Formats: sequence, C-alpha cells, structure tokens
Amino acid sequence: MPYVILIVVLGLVSGGGWFYYNDTQNTIATLRENNAQLKVAVDTAEESISTLQSDITKMADLNNQMQNRLQQAEAYSDELRGKFSRLDLVQGALKDSKKLEGKMNGATAKLWRGFMADTGNTNQYDKPSWLQRPEEQARAGDQSSNEDPKDDSTSSSETETTPAN
Repeated sequence: MPYVILIVVLGLVSGGGWFYYNDTQNTIATLRENNAQLKVAVDTAEESISTLQSDITKMADLNNQMQNRLQQAEAYSDELRGKFSRLDLVQGALKDSKKLEGKMNGATAKLWRGFMADTGNTNQYDKPSWLQRPEEQARAGDQSSNEDPKDDSTSSSETETTPAN
C-alpha cells in the first residue's frame, strides 16, 4: 500500500508538471504573438514620427519662404504707394492721355503675366497689338500668317479715345 500512495503522488506531481509545462508554452506563444504585434506598432510609430519631423522641416522652410515673399510684397506695396503719392493721374491725363493710357495698359499686361506665372501658367503670349510699339508690330506681322494687322479680338482691353471738344 505505501507503493500505491507513492505511485499516486508521483502521478499527481507528473500530471501537475505536465499541466504547468503546457500552460507555460501557451503563455509563451501568446507573448510571442503580442511581442510581434508590438514590434510592428513601434516600427509604424517610428516611421510616422520620422515623416512628421520631415514634414515639420518642410513646413518651416515653406513658412520662411512665404515670410520672405510677404516682406518683399510689402516693400513693393510701400514703393507703389510712394509712386502713387507723387503721381497726379488727373494732371497726367490732361497733359498726355495717350502716354498715360500706354503706361496703364503696359502695367496691366505685366500684372496679368505675373498672375499667370504665379499660378503655374508658363505659356508665353505675345503682347497685344494695342500694347506693341510700331517696330514690334512689324516683326509680329512678319511672323504671323494673318495678313490683316488689325486685331479684331474681343479680349482686347483697347480703349478708344475721342478728342474733347
């Protein structure tokens, strides 16, 4: 009978050991899976941090560029205000309206070209006929297949002036 108790005790101990071993192996397998998932999450987080840092650097550079451009635009605006304060448009129009008209049309065409360039339109357009000097019109007429030098387009900003009575 003492052998039976010894065999039962040994059976219980070996069964408990076997249960403990299986439970430990299942826990180790679960921990390995969790560890792999955590490694993927950490890699993704590190990649996101790296991307954010590079984006921050790019944004800081763009912000500096925009700040410089703003300062240049403000300086140009101050320059234009100074020019306009020295300019008497009414007096200039009364003295030489054609000259003033040419200056205004030239400035307008330059402004529109600037807008087009700033918005990505890199097409180069010839000056409108109303803005060209006579020698430029002759050169443009030589290269054009259009025999009529008169511009009949409705997109022209040409203004007709009549002499005052």
